[in-house]
Amino acid sequence: MNDRLTKIKTFYKKHRRLPSYSEMLKLFNFSSKNAVFKIIQKFIESGFLKKEGSKLAPTSKFFSLPLVGLVKAGFPILAEENREYLTLDEYLIDDPQSAFLLKVSGDSLIGLGIFDGDIVIIERKKQATAGDIVLAQIDREWTLKILKKDGIRAYLESANPKYPPFYPRQELQIFGVVKAVIRKFN
Repeated sequence: MNDRLTKIKTFYKKHRRLPSYSEMLKLFNFSSKNAVFKIIQKFIESGFLKKEGSKLAPTSKFFSLPLVGLVKAGFPILAEENREYLTLDEYLIDDPQSAFLLKVSGDSLIGLGIFDGDIVIIERKKQATAGDIVLAQIDREWTLKILKKDGIRAYLESANPKYPPFYPRQELQIFGVVKAVIRKFN
């Protein structure tokens, strides 16, 4: 089943649509549309595809990646494979309707492991807790920093010692909180 799902995903990536039943005959090297129908039924039952009227459509599980188990970052252990599927948006985003992505520019959060070129997932919020990494507008300039409070006064702090704390001269507005960081290696 995984090999056939991979073929459908590859087709989808190339053509930005699911293959027709006729195209699946060629993809799977089948001669019977009934065989394709049975495979599609298994994908529907497994939650990878759904029917929208008379057409097939991918589900969020279609775009999921296999979560194959747990690996220690300390002493080596025997790895056990436990295959389940997880979409990154389900794992990283609590409320997809209020989330968006930003590309980080600068080095003020390197102490938190957020580097120039990383992508951050922001959840739109007007309120944040001290210690949250926030998307803020301070005196009409946008920045990504750590929200701090000095008594009742809020200010922004970097995670890089070469930058001082940023106290608003006029106003500080919170527009969102960082929920996750995405970094691509290579």
